[in-house]
Amino acid sequence: MSDAGAIKEAGDGLQPERTALSWSRTSFGVLGNGALLLVRELHSYSGPLRYVPAGLAVAVALFTYLVGVRRQRLLRRHPLPHRITARREIYAVGGSIALLIVVTAVLLPL
Repeated sequence: MSDAGAIKEAGDGLQPERTALSWSRTSFGVLGNGALLLVRELHSYSGPLRYVPAGLAVAVALFTYLVGVRRQRLLRRHPLPHRITARREIYAVGGSIALLIVVTAVLLPL
């Protein structure tokens, strides 16, 4: 996710790279969870609900990745905008991951 046109100032450090990696790690973790749920459900349950947790995991992973890309672009602006907090986005990502946990917990015993 490097931007060739971004100018780095002395003292930027590695924070932008760490931030990008953390968003990517979260996305891949959720996507891996969905893949494992799909593989598990292929052998134990044959109803249409078996795709719900995996599909939700894919949607949450994509949403998390897109929020991370958007945040990364915002933080690379020089000078930084006056308002850089993303409370709604962060709450939405956290809420969607919590929803995925609840859906997984409810559908796992079926």
